[in-house]
Amino acid sequence: MIEKRQFYINGAWLDPVAGTDHEVINPSNEEACAIISLGGQADTDAAVAAAKAAFPAWMATPVADRIAMAEKLMAAYDARAEDMAQAISLEMGAPIDMARSDQTGAGSYHIGGFINAAKEFQFDHVHDPNTPGSMIFHEPIGVVALITPWNWPMNQVTLKVVAAAIAGCTMVLKPSEESPLSSIVFAEMMDAAGFPAGVFNLVNGDGVGVGTQLSTHEDVDMVSFTGSSRAGKLISKAAADTLKRVSLELGGKGANLIFDDADEKAVKRGVLHCMNNSGQSCNAPTRMIVQRGVYDQAVETAAEVANSIKVGPASESGRHIGPVVNAVQFGKIQDLIQTGIDEGARLVAGGTGRPEGMNRGFYVRPTVFADVTPDMTIAREEIFGPVLSIMAFDTEEEGIAMANDTVYGLTNYAQTGDPSRANRLARALRAGMVEINGQSRGAAAPFGGMKQSGNGREGGKWGIEDFLEVKSVSGYTPGA
Repeated sequence: MIEKRQFYINGAWLDPVAGTDHEVINPSNEEACAIISLGGQADTDAAVAAAKAAFPAWMATPVADRIAMAEKLMAAYDARAEDMAQAISLEMGAPIDMARSDQTGAGSYHIGGFINAAKEFQFDHVHDPNTPGSMIFHEPIGVVALITPWNWPMNQVTLKVVAAAIAGCTMVLKPSEESPLSSIVFAEMMDAAGFPAGVFNLVNGDGVGVGTQLSTHEDVDMVSFTGSSRAGKLISKAAADTLKRVSLELGGKGANLIFDDADEKAVKRGVLHCMNNSGQSCNAPTRMIVQRGVYDQAVETAAEVANSIKVGPASESGRHIGPVVNAVQFGKIQDLIQTGIDEGARLVAGGTGRPEGMNRGFYVRPTVFADVTPDMTIAREEIFGPVLSIMAFDTEEEGIAMANDTVYGLTNYAQTGDPSRANRLARALRAGMVEINGQSRGAAAPFGGMKQSGNGREGGKWGIEDFLEVKSVSGYTPGA
C-alpha cells in the first residue's frame, strides 16, 4: 500500500495539520492502492500564505529566468516519465501504453509548448508610438488556485502550473482526490527543478473541502478550474464574494458532423476518438450526426468498430481501453445507457453491465446507440464514458442546428470533402474549437470552450495570458 499523506508547502513535504485519510482506489480491481490525506482549512491557509509570501520575489524574477526554470522542469519530467506513467495508470485506469504515450506525453508536450511560447511573448511593449512613454505591461495576477481533474491528470496540471509559473504567479495545486499520485510525482519534479520555496504548493483535498477553501480564500487572486459544468458553477458562486478571476474549462457534448462526401475512415475515426480514454474526455465527439444518405452504413461501421475495441486492465500492454475511474462514474454511465434504451434509442453495440468475462473493476462495454433524437437524455447529457449516440440529418443547415443544440460548446467536429462547406462549418459551429477531417489544430493551439463549456483558454500564449493582468502606463522612459 502506497502512503502519501504529506503536502508540499513552502518548498518542503509537511505532515497535514488538519488532514483526514482517504483511500485511492485502483479502478482495474476496485482495491485500495494508496492512502493520502485530504487537507483542512489550516493546510489550505498554510499553502496560500506560502504562495503569498513568495509572490513579490517571483514576480520580480526576470522572465528569462522563469523560462529557464521551466526548462529544468522539462528535464526532471523526462527523467521520471516512467514513474509518472505508472502513477497515472494505477490511479485512474489508463492502460499503461497509453499512460506512457498520451497521458504522460501530454505533460511534456505542454511544458515544451509554454517554453516556446514564452520566448516569443511580449510581456512589455510600446502601446502607441505616437504617444511618448505609452506602454503596456503584462503582469502576473498573483496567487492562483489550480484545481485539476482525474481524467487527464498531467495534461491539466501542466497546462495550469507551467503557464502560471512562467507568467510570474505563485500557486496552490489541488489535484483530484481520485488521481493524486501523479501530482505528487509532479511536485517532486518541481522540487527537483529548483523552483523557489512557495512558488508551487500542493494540498490534496476534495472539492467540498480544499476546493471551496481555495475558491473563497481572500488571499487567492484567481481560480483556474477544470472539471464538470456543475462544479464550475459552484466555484464561480464561491469566488464571487471576493471578485477573484475564475477561469473554467468544463464539460462538453461534442458533435461530429459526417456528410455524405466524407472520407471512408471518418466514421471509424470518430468512434475511436469517442472511446479513447474510456470515453473520459470533455472534448470527445459523443454525438455522431450523419447525413441520411450514408446513415445506415455509418451505423453499421460504428457498431463494428465498437465491437472490435478490447477492454482490459490498465496494467496490461496493448491498445485496449481500461476501466472508468470509480464506482460513481460506473453507476452513472450504466444508468444513462439504460435510459437510452428506455427512451427508445436503438442499441447496436455494447449495453449495460461489464464486458463478458469481467466481474470486478469499473469496466464499461463500448456502446453505440442509433436512431437517437435530439430530445433524448443521452443526446443532451455528458455521459463521460465510452458511449456514442448517432443521429441523422438531411441538409447542412439542419446538421448545424442539431450540432449547436446543446448547452455546451467545447469541441465540434466535421467530416466533408467539400472545402467550401468545411469553411462554412468552421464559422457556423458554436464551439471554442472546431476540428475538420481529423486534422490537428496545431502545436500550442488554444484549448477552451464557450457557453457552459467554460470561459478560459489553455495552451501556448493564450494559456500564459490567462494568468496575466494588463497594465497601461503613460510617461514611461525605457532604460531610465
